[in-house]
Amino acid sequence: MALRQSQYLKLLQKLSPQQIQVMKLLQLPTVVLEQKIKEELELNPALEEDILSNTEELETDYDEVDQTEVAEENDFEEKQPDKIDDDYDIEDYMGADEIDSYKYEISNSSADDDYFQAVAVEGPDFRSQLEEQLGLREISEEQYTIGLYLIGCIDEDGYIRRDLDLIVDDLAFTQNISTTLEKLTDVLTIIQEFDPPGVGARNLQECLLIQLERKKLKTRETHLAIEVIKTMMEEFSRKHYDKIIRKLKIEEDDLKDIITEITQLNPRPGNSENDDKNQITEIVPDFNITVIDGMPELSINQRNLPELKISTEYINMLKEYSRVKEKTGKEAVGFIKNKIETAQWFIEALQQRHTTLLVSMHAIMMMQYAYFATGDESKIKPMILRDIAEKVDLDISTISRVVNSKYVQTPYGTFLLKTFFSESLSTEGGEDASAREVKKIMQECIASEDKKKPLTDDIICTILKEKNYHIARRTVAKYREQLDIPVARMRREI
Repeated sequence: MALRQSQYLKLLQKLSPQQIQVMKLLQLPTVVLEQKIKEELELNPALEEDILSNTEELETDYDEVDQTEVAEENDFEEKQPDKIDDDYDIEDYMGADEIDSYKYEISNSSADDDYFQAVAVEGPDFRSQLEEQLGLREISEEQYTIGLYLIGCIDEDGYIRRDLDLIVDDLAFTQNISTTLEKLTDVLTIIQEFDPPGVGARNLQECLLIQLERKKLKTRETHLAIEVIKTMMEEFSRKHYDKIIRKLKIEEDDLKDIITEITQLNPRPGNSENDDKNQITEIVPDFNITVIDGMPELSINQRNLPELKISTEYINMLKEYSRVKEKTGKEAVGFIKNKIETAQWFIEALQQRHTTLLVSMHAIMMMQYAYFATGDESKIKPMILRDIAEKVDLDISTISRVVNSKYVQTPYGTFLLKTFFSESLSTEGGEDASAREVKKIMQECIASEDKKKPLTDDIICTILKEKNYHIARRTVAKYREQLDIPVARMRREI
């Protein structure tokens, strides 16, 4: 078969490095962006923080934003930043009077902004605490080695979920320790005596039993709770309380005491430390909406983002090396030019991110104007990504990046931005209602229900229809799961 040569035209769309960088920065929340800027400052010596600059803060008034800058992003037709060309005189190109400062600087804060440095003090982690307790036991060297391996197998919830037979094989292959299942179980029993109670359990049932049996003062309810966990764990987890009452021959009040005894236990002993940390985790909002005289006003959170500029030292170095005719001089010029261009791209990408976020969030605020002005969740309109994309003339993927992991602070609380997006539902009168509005009604119904006879999905569906919301039972079930609300039987209380 003969080879042939042919010509053909092919049209391709490719993203420039700067466009890719803009897309990546756009999806980062403020906290992550702060870390990204720090990393870029460390990697690129041509980019530096302008500590002494008194440049004014980036304007966050939507009315003064040139929306044409953002609209071009949809077609990926932005021009790449001007590159330093060898044909130009470097003195003329980099002249101080002719440099457009907006290309080489970005101000993310004003002079009166408050800054703070959070200090984190770390103590020993969960596994280290277990290893310390293991070291205090009078055990053989073999048992200590096995104990360390078992502690390494404990997951973040405090459980050992791997089959012990497999761990015996692992010890033989990786630690060259030949042991038996009985020896392994003996060491595991020692670990299960450690604090926090319940650690080292192989399942929830064993975890709860360890905690109950370790109680020094065992009441009648404690003994009954042990019996329930040992012999009726499935009935208890499925809330088949009638079966428990009949089998134990107890009264309903006794069952209430048993439930109280069990619910006070910790089902995730490994997360005892982390639970406290999660409770104090602070959410840093990316946007802030204030209401002044009944009118919402938008601003972007730029706090703690440093001001950036092209290094003056690198610009001077470029001037000096451009006069050197040797090969080393040309290599140095190429290296410095590359670093300056990369820094320039990063600054322009941050400016593009700021403008895109501002325009997109303003469109969201205007579409949900009634809610942000009053805080009445019933006034939230149905809204999807396409609605905002069409308003600001951007691609849906761009709006998705804007919404991703971003928070907005309002007078009514701080919310994940994507919670304002919901599909449209029709009322009996033909009006549109948002899914969030329906979820709010469902939450109110479930919150006020009789816990002895919780509302089923069918009953909730009927209530919604009485309120003129046409919604199927399977949709009610879907919304209930999204709200992380269990089924009626699991919400039942004695």
